[in-house]
Amino acid sequence: MTRTGKVGVGFIGAGMISEQYLTNLTRFPDVEVVRIGDIDTERAAASAAKWGVAASGTGDEVLADPDVEIVINLTLPATHVEVSTAALRAGKHVWSEKPIGVDRGSAAELVALAESLGLRLGIAPDTVLGTGWQTAKRAIEAGAIGTPLTAVTSFQWQGPDVFHPNASFLYAKGAGPLFDMGPYYFTALVHLLGPIASVVATGSRSRDTRQLVVGPNAGREFPVEVPTHLSVLTSFEQGGSAQSLLSFDTPLFRHGVFEVNGTEGTIVLPDPNTFGGGHPIRIARPLGADVSFPFEQEWETVLDEEPTAGRGLGVLDMARAIRGGGTHIATGEVGYHVLDTMVAVEESVERRSFVEVESTVAPIPSLQDDFDPFAATLSGVAAGV
Repeated sequence: MTRTGKVGVGFIGAGMISEQYLTNLTRFPDVEVVRIGDIDTERAAASAAKWGVAASGTGDEVLADPDVEIVINLTLPATHVEVSTAALRAGKHVWSEKPIGVDRGSAAELVALAESLGLRLGIAPDTVLGTGWQTAKRAIEAGAIGTPLTAVTSFQWQGPDVFHPNASFLYAKGAGPLFDMGPYYFTALVHLLGPIASVVATGSRSRDTRQLVVGPNAGREFPVEVPTHLSVLTSFEQGGSAQSLLSFDTPLFRHGVFEVNGTEGTIVLPDPNTFGGGHPIRIARPLGADVSFPFEQEWETVLDEEPTAGRGLGVLDMARAIRGGGTHIATGEVGYHVLDTMVAVEESVERRSFVEVESTVAPIPSLQDDFDPFAATLSGVAAGV
């Protein structure tokens, strides 16, 4: 049967992150949230009632629903591949929260399965599809800072156990600052500077156990299974390098540092965990010969506005591609390359040496300038390839 009009989506996972997706996907005219599933069916029902979604239940019921074309996989990182595989085998396109998986082998099989079945696989983050990041990407491609040379990024604070009632999973295999926050930073680097060729990293953890701070289980101790402080040096296939700090071990809260240095300027970008808000995108130019110290840096503003939409843009981009053909931007291949990079970082920490990143990706396109998430574009548009 050829489908037309809105693309039906269903959620598997009704936890904290689902609220951000639902805030946007219930407003986009080209998609319709038709069912929410969760292992806790009462939580799924409460979410459906809050957001005006007609049906709820278990994850299996989402997979069996004929009106669900895209499954949004918001389960724990350790089960991402399992749930995404089940959705593909049920004939559904898949959008998965990051990371795509926690090991190369199963993630590569997932990408191959989607291709063999002719189904689409999309992987978060889709923050790079926000107005801020797309504007910055186009500016760099247009030569606004000359030839990009290096990048500096930083995310640091004391860790999510201070706010998350179930933070233990964020310190388990497949999480930590590398797998929890790294996808935002490495995905943005790949979008702006191209595929990653190799990494070298150091890592540590401040303690072997932590305690939950908030929620009904406050005070409960849990193990820390991964490095909680990492310094990473990244080399790119097209030349250039980046240095990144990812930490859950610093009392100083500093996040969203992302700067790209070029031959003709440095562009300061928004937090890659946002869609372009928080501070303006600005460019600093090289100092002239008549500079005197101290001096005040002069800035050129590229963009200074808040985004109108957030999480869910990747699902929308996929939905429009399902109906109209073409390729969506946040693909499984990009998600796998970022995972490959992060696993290489883990291996570098263990080996104390450079590690080659074996995968690569083709140049990543930008959204069209006139991409409007709030436009109804799919009325009468049949399914694409």
